[in-house]
Amino acid sequence: MEKFTKLSGIAAPMPLVNIDTDMIIPKQFLKTIQRSGLGKNLFDEMRYTQDGQEIPDFVLNKPQYRNAQIIVAGDNFGCGSSREHAPWALLDFGIRCVISTSFADIFFNNCFKNGILPIVLPQEDVDKLMDDAQRGANAVITVDLENQTITGPDGGEISFEVDPFRKHCLLNGLDDIGLTLEKAASIDSFEAQAAQSRPWV
Repeated sequence: MEKFTKLSGIAAPMPLVNIDTDMIIPKQFLKTIQRSGLGKNLFDEMRYTQDGQEIPDFVLNKPQYRNAQIIVAGDNFGCGSSREHAPWALLDFGIRCVISTSFADIFFNNCFKNGILPIVLPQEDVDKLMDDAQRGANAVITVDLENQTITGPDGGEISFEVDPFRKHCLLNGLDDIGLTLEKAASIDSFEAQAAQSRPWV
């Protein structure tokens, strides 16, 4: 998993509330178990017409937001089914951070497991960042995980909270497999002792 330390990128405004995982990645794209390749179908039904043409008014189709790395979203982002494909699609598109007033629990947890930082802020702070994001190519926001701050295009700073263990995992690029591999020496030692004490196993 790629480390998340400090991110400076374009923020795309998505003020809709209750953006669910089926909107993020529709069900017809869930057949794959590959984490890559889903970015082109992110928000598929909102980005494209039925015949595959881009919908110009959708935020991620606008030239200034095509390379967005941050989404500033409405309340209850990631609700609906528990599909892990949702953070896979966001990450494959290039989104590394989502900011909202609240997230669905399973989606929230899946973000951390896949290298995406979900940030929960009070409504007034989200409103400020949403306003910043409306500036298009000038909507560069800096997210500093180490110091737990968000700096807007005008230099204004907002602090955010994050669980210390999850912060450690993101800073060091540790997913569940990486966390297990951190204990490799202890696991090898245990297995060696077990082999000596119970050779019949």
